[in-house]
Amino acid sequence: MERFRELVRERAASIGLIVGVFVFWEAACLIGGVSDIVLPRPTQIIAALVEYWPAIRPHAAQTLYTTLVGFAIGVAVGILFGVAIGSSKLAYDTAYPLLVGFSSIPKVAVVPIFVLWFGAGTAPAILTAAIISIFPITVNVATGIATVEPELEDVMKTLKASRWDILWNVSLPRSMPYFFASLKVAVTLAFVGSVVAETVASNFGIGNMMMVASSTFNVPLVFAGLFILAGLGVGLYAIFSVFEQRVTGWAHRKDLAVT
Repeated sequence: MERFRELVRERAASIGLIVGVFVFWEAACLIGGVSDIVLPRPTQIIAALVEYWPAIRPHAAQTLYTTLVGFAIGVAVGILFGVAIGSSKLAYDTAYPLLVGFSSIPKVAVVPIFVLWFGAGTAPAILTAAIISIFPITVNVATGIATVEPELEDVMKTLKASRWDILWNVSLPRSMPYFFASLKVAVTLAFVGSVVAETVASNFGIGNMMMVASSTFNVPLVFAGLFILAGLGVGLYAIFSVFEQRVTGWAHRKDLAVT
């Protein structure tokens, strides 16, 4: 019961902070006489969401689709790279610097290349979301595998376990907390990749909608697009947090307080 009250207090504090930020935002714009072209009030943004929702919905669905497909590709490739790099010192020494160098390239710079290869539309957005997701997944999976306690590997070797047995039964489970932590980071980055590509090389999606809205000085609609992206990002982050607790609960501290 005490734990339940603590959770309620935590949620109430979080909701109170969010509401307080929006109330301050609204009041500051009203008192300061800020034009909605410069900074629309939250009530104006909500009104734009309601007014334009039939037009916003297909754009939001497109962005969510490209993000999830690109994210899934990034996760698959990132796991493969992470396992290879974490399991082999040679792979770590050779592939890791290349991966870091590629990750350092601004993703907006590769969108025109994808347009040349695949044309404007969905493909550049999916690929941009994928490549921006690969690095955090790879780094965290590789770190989880490479930091397995030597004692665990020694025990498995005394039991005549093969390298594959050690990887499957020890290294991969040991890397799960790192993996799920990287998922929560990568899914938010995937939205960045999708929207960047949509603003540059697409005629559909939230990114394109925001570009069109800004060209007509419909700033409340631009901010409505930002709110949609924030909501989608928070929703996916929360989903992966639930999965993380289910799969890697053993890796987190338990509440030892007696109620």
